[in-house]
Amino acid sequence: MLAPALVYSGLAVALVGVASVLTPMRRLRLYTRARGAAVAAAGVAVSAIGLLLPVRESRVARSETRLDEFMPVWQFNEFHTIRIAAPPARAFAAMKAVTADEIMLFRTLTLIRRGGRDLPESILNAAKDESLIDVATRSGFVRLAEDAPRELLIGTVVKRPADTRIASTRDVFCNPLPPGFAIAAMNFLVTPSGSGGSIVSTETRVFANSPSARRKFAIYWRVIYPGSALIRRMWLRAIERRATTLTR
Repeated sequence: MLAPALVYSGLAVALVGVASVLTPMRRLRLYTRARGAAVAAAGVAVSAIGLLLPVRESRVARSETRLDEFMPVWQFNEFHTIRIAAPPARAFAAMKAVTADEIMLFRTLTLIRRGGRDLPESILNAAKDESLIDVATRSGFVRLAEDAPRELLIGTVVKRPADTRIASTRDVFCNPLPPGFAIAAMNFLVTPSGSGGSIVSTETRVFANSPSARRKFAIYWRVIYPGSALIRRMWLRAIERRATTLTR
């Protein structure tokens, strides 16, 4: 995605510039502290552009999944897929059973995400030996659809106006909300690969229903996107390991 790439490339340039202010980097032709400061300022400007880029809205042309049904319009999304040497039923069961500790770097990335705080149980602070899906649906997410062995869909409210206490329920995804909300839905979709195996994908979509909510969520999304994408890729690999290990 362009916006997160601008944010983090700008930050990298800014860090080089700051380092050059402290100690000029002649190998990079940053001979003076003034030049280092200019590079740092340019990096900050690139990051700001990435954070503030306009948000585009997408819409499904034809509903093919439960995700399409519950979230036909969105402004933010990510999609990842993996091929697994296991039939769909086993892949689906593995997806439902994977725990936080099976997902590489999950604990580290969620610890960073919550700022090191010891929060109540949630997907950011999941129990060690319990299905991550079960933890999620017990602590803020709602199970929107489960069509075994094809698709599981969960959703949550990710932004709400101050002093508003609307809970994450199916109704949130079926009825219009007051301005200021952003809702997110994430699915796992399992399809036969044609060779006895499966293709497992996961897609996350977020819809913000007002200009203010879109601007604010865009900044948050563009900052957390690299870690979020890494978690989902590692999640799919954990599903693959569990599905292809017959002893589990």
